Amino acid sequence: MISIEKKLNPADLSDKLAGFWEISGRKINLIEKYYDESQGSPVFTVKGRYSTRGWTEWTQGFQYGSAFLQFDATGDKKMLDYAREKTVRKMAPHVSHTGVHDHGFNNVSTYGNLLRLMNEGKIPFSEWEKNFCELALKVSGAVQASRWTAIRDGGYIYSFNGAHSLFVDTIRSCRILMIAHRLGHVLQAEGDIRISLLERALEHLKSTARYSVYYGEGRDIWDTEPGRTAHESVFNPADGSFRCPSSQQGYTGFTTWTRGLAWAVCGFSEQLEWIDFLKREGTDHPADLNNIEKIIDRAARVTCDFYIKNSPSDGVPYWDTGAPGLVYLKDYLNKPSDPFNEYEPVDSSAAAIAAQGLLRLGHFLKQKGDVYSGSRYWQAGLKVLDSLLSEPYLSTGEEHQGLLLHSVYHRPNGWDHIPEGSKIPNGESSMWGDYHIREACLYLHRIISNETYYNFFSYTG
Repeated sequence: MISIEKKLNPADLSDKLAGFWEISGRKINLIEKYYDESQGSPVFTVKGRYSTRGWTEWTQGFQYGSAFLQFDATGDKKMLDYAREKTVRKMAPHVSHTGVHDHGFNNVSTYGNLLRLMNEGKIPFSEWEKNFCELALKVSGAVQASRWTAIRDGGYIYSFNGAHSLFVDTIRSCRILMIAHRLGHVLQAEGDIRISLLERALEHLKSTARYSVYYGEGRDIWDTEPGRTAHESVFNPADGSFRCPSSQQGYTGFTTWTRGLAWAVCGFSEQLEWIDFLKREGTDHPADLNNIEKIIDRAARVTCDFYIKNSPSDGVPYWDTGAPGLVYLKDYLNKPSDPFNEYEPVDSSAAAIAAQGLLRLGHFLKQKGDVYSGSRYWQAGLKVLDSLLSEPYLSTGEEHQGLLLHSVYHRPNGWDHIPEGSKIPNGESSMWGDYHIREACLYLHRIISNETYYNFFSYTG
């Protein structure tokens, strides 16, 4: 269980954050200098150097989006120029990519960050650039919404596996629908039917909360602890019936892959902020928005609770809570994580993603008057981030291109590099882990600096 330090406050991390951004800038420059983009998008490191891995194209936006975040935190104009140039030249295929569920990852990280910086006044206003970004985000949201499977009690954006497949990951990616809706866009289908992107996004949230999250209500014989998540939920597209939980990157469909859990922690927490924003804004929205808010609030709390309970004391989880080798790591939840053990790898990228979700939920609940619960989640998020900003997780080596060490991608497929002398993957980084530690650090940086609150939607209108 995470050892929550009640006296830890954001300012205590200020020196670590300053050092982090210096290291972060060096890592971005290393990748730009040495990575051969003709290979495809960088995915993860092997022996400290970024390499690609064909599966789906979901990481290029993190590469260029990281430079936007670096500029935001440090004001380094070279990072802004680099990210702008690469977004214009490289990202268009991701806007029209019909085969993935990752639009919110690629395009919010690039076009979204660029538009945000402009609308927040951090860079000079440009009419053509604003229109360029808004068009990309609108199209991306509509393309993503077109990957739709209707089920008996709603629907969902289906994964790259096919129409039968709901991934828990997609809760973070579907924010592209909210942005496109916020910009006034719709999905126009056969017969000129206008489909609300907001409605589809909310239906996806409800489906994810209903089928990807366990609540200890006996859905199956393993449904004994609230907050567990299924990586994949499988449906029969012919009649819209739910069939079973499954997993692509976790140990089994009945264990909890911790990066999937982290996507839920982060996704539900930021969507709670979005729904509250809709309510306060007072524009047209579904009549049952209050009920949807309750569903998302419940899912956010139980997944955060499960993450806190089922992570080691420093907040960095092993890759799956049911991984078979954990039995040999005696009392592993009551001591700091060990990325160099002989049995099971940790996944620091899950910690980076979850840290932001814990902080967001904590901040939100405290703002709403639930100080007890909010403080617990907030302090847990600070603890996780504090752990990641130190060795052995922060990559301080001059030649290693990664920023956050001990990330894993696909343990079942054996894709992750195992260094000589080790029995498990360790010492490597991933593009999503590096991006999300930067995003979590930017979030806290803005809190400390009393800057505009950082979210994915408020700058779009």
